Amino acid sequence: MTRMEETQGLRARTDVHFNCCQSVLVPFADACGLDKDTAFRLGASFGSGMGHGGTCGAVTSALMVLGLAGKGADEAAEFMRRFRERHGALDCAGQLWGVSQAGEERKPHCDGLVFDAVEILEDLLK
Repeated sequence: MTRMEETQGLRARTDVHFNCCQSVLVPFADACGLDKDTAFRLGASFGSGMGHGGTCGAVTSALMVLGLAGKGADEAAEFMRRFRERHGALDCAGQLWGVSQAGEERKPHCDGLVFDAVEILEDLLK
């Protein structure tokens, strides 16, 4: 199973909620020297922009992955540049404001953010 397939499976689960941070961090646990349960617990408070609309949990977790995988500031800046280019903002509140203005549903939008974060990470970790 690829990391993207695992991420898609986590986002589809209904028995356990995987927030945006956990949905990125758990599939990359091995690259971070973590087991999946530790990655799940680490990401618990970073969803919904740390619970207050701050930096998107998909972004936060991607930066955690890059750091734990031994990547530096250049890769972190490149991740944020690509993510912002695709989505216009790094913060959860900014993302969700656009969703509400467009009359869209939150979950599919956030799924897309998570999937894009995984795609960018996979490229940067090559």
